[in-house]
Amino acid sequence: MPRSARNQSETGVYHIIIRGINRQDIFQDDEDKSAYLDRLSRYKKECLFELYAYCLMRNHVHLLVREAEESISVIMRKIGTSYVYWYNNKYDRVGHLFQDRFKSESINDDNYLLAAARYIHQNPVKVGSSIGDWTSYPDYINGHGITDTEFVMGIFGGGIKERREEFVTFMNEVNTTKSMEYDDQHRMTDEEAKELITKIGNVQYCQEIQLLEKTGRNQVLKKLKDEGLSIRRLERLTGINRGIIQKA
Repeated sequence: MPRSARNQSETGVYHIIIRGINRQDIFQDDEDKSAYLDRLSRYKKECLFELYAYCLMRNHVHLLVREAEESISVIMRKIGTSYVYWYNNKYDRVGHLFQDRFKSESINDDNYLLAAARYIHQNPVKVGSSIGDWTSYPDYINGHGITDTEFVMGIFGGGIKERREEFVTFMNEVNTTKSMEYDDQHRMTDEEAKELITKIGNVQYCQEIQLLEKTGRNQVLKKLKDEGLSIRRLERLTGINRGIIQKA
């Protein structure tokens, strides 16, 4: 079935979500997140797009961008290709990391842009973290970073101090605007699940289970299921196909 065309934004601004294939983690540690931001910064200069907000979660990324010289499809392909090459080299793995097609929604007015930025910044709060945890929120507060803050701050009135106060108030209010949803109900037991996977699989990282020979891999998966880990969670944390996990 052919893919449907993306809705084109009248302003060139899009809220983008890109996630790991099979919902697997795309960031194992802070070094991985820093590497992704490095590439985001590099291609922002190369493709001349503006970045209004970002948030790096465990297995997905939110971006709020305005395309310019390059389309969002080209932008996301360049960033993704560079990061996956680095990630695969670091973890001695091969193959895809991101789901093949990112989600996007067009942002056609200032009010919706502000609501989308707030939604992005508040993502970590949903999982028990802070609004500034690997988001662009601190760039607005500190006045520096890779985020293009001038446009969003310009929507608020007054001087610099007043704008910043209004920004902080708005970003911390309850978001009543419906934005693109992402099923990322993080549970504190995820870290325990990772520890269990690496212990039973005798590996350093969860995704190394993919590299085990078939019989050993299936034995590990069976033990993990017996320990109470769901097929969906195993699929997300290890990156192994659901069908393989079901048969193990």
